[in-house]
Amino acid sequence: MARAAQSIDMTYAELQVTSNYGFLRGASHPEELVETAAALGHTAIAITDSNTLAGVVRGHTAAKKAGIRAIIGCRLDLDDGLSVLVYPTSRAAYGRLARLLTLGKRRAPKGQCFLTLDDLVEHNEGLLAVVLPPIAVDVAEALRTLRKVFDGDRLSMALTH
Repeated sequence: MARAAQSIDMTYAELQVTSNYGFLRGASHPEELVETAAALGHTAIAITDSNTLAGVVRGHTAAKKAGIRAIIGCRLDLDDGLSVLVYPTSRAAYGRLARLLTLGKRRAPKGQCFLTLDDLVEHNEGLLAVVLPPIAVDVAEALRTLRKVFDGDRLSMALTH
């Protein structure tokens, strides 16, 4: 007796992609990353360069052309060594994220960005946050602080193998 083929949902979206706008971290243009994601069958892609939104416009345009969803985001590398992926959920949240990045860049020499956990707490409204696994940072206190302001299900922690 033949079995009916089971439908397996193979949708996938990479939520942490670094483009060539991520200085000394990424090499590929956002358009190339989107094209590759679409060719691999991904349904979405998030360009999350460190402390910048510079690659999201080109990534968004390429994603529309490729027929996949562009997830707008950014990787915030905070001064205490903690890294957090943030994704604005509205136009207003995107504006707050842009203001946060401007604040950090104004404090720092050209090409750098100085942001603190307190800065993220102050600008958290409308952002989703994913705390990345720390290399040598005690993340427990930072998670307690973020949990107070990222209400509901707006805070996650990434784990990697």
